[in-house]
Amino acid sequence: MENYNAAEHSIITKYKKTLFHKFIGAVKDYRLISRGDRIAVCISGGKDSMLLAKLMQELSRHGDYPFDMEFIVMDPGYTPANRQKIIQNARTLEIPIKIFETDIFSSVVNIEKNPCYLCARMRRGHLYKQAQELGCNKIALGHHFDDVIETILMGMLYGAQVQTMMPRIKSTNFEGMELIRPMYYIREKDIISWKNYNKLDFLQCACRFTEQNARSDGTGTSKRQEIKQLIRELKKVNPQVEMNIFRSVERVNLSTVIGYYFEGEEHNFLERFGNDRQNEEQH
Repeated sequence: MENYNAAEHSIITKYKKTLFHKFIGAVKDYRLISRGDRIAVCISGGKDSMLLAKLMQELSRHGDYPFDMEFIVMDPGYTPANRQKIIQNARTLEIPIKIFETDIFSSVVNIEKNPCYLCARMRRGHLYKQAQELGCNKIALGHHFDDVIETILMGMLYGAQVQTMMPRIKSTNFEGMELIRPMYYIREKDIISWKNYNKLDFLQCACRFTEQNARSDGTGTSKRQEIKQLIRELKKVNPQVEMNIFRSVERVNLSTVIGYYFEGEEHNFLERFGNDRQNEEQH
């Protein structure tokens, strides 16, 4: 494994355009970080969150305004080997992590329906709580561009809804807290390239129930892997398909949508024809 300086240096040299500039672009476009923020950078042990930590460190050193960070690792029940791998990688990359324990894996082990969804919700709650106790007002997660477009298609094909993974969310359960995704524009292939270039070895999947299905070649049996494969096939026909999926949720034309929800309230296009039924009854 290469040393910290090489991995860090490559972010602002070889990968400046594909990683650092895109990171800065999302931070600016979505106003993710403000002067005086205290941000909990959440690390799962995978390539995405480890790179996020390094990008945040770079921004803190060279950015235009000051902000503070805490690098937190939630242990939901990792195997000893996985936990040690996170600790070693953080030491190598000089990321000052703070680990706290939960029993999430034990809580969801016997859940048959949507265990991953429940696990994700529980993780989020624990991260918010820990961040708040550390005096943070935001948590940063390592989701990237590919996560965003895959989520859009998963929602449509498996959830029967149009939605996206938002770059910034206000917490409804933890007052004054926000979730931000500063790697929103970064492509997964560029993260993998950075990892391989620096000979870094991260967890493929931190979950002990699904890690056997997570392979370095991007194949597997999850719904997300199915969507990845679908996008690869679509890209063979239309090279712009990934960006088109991304842009589609920026350009939603509500005048051509049958129904939608806004802040929990349901709306329907028939609202624009409000007096139709009353007129029919009068006749």
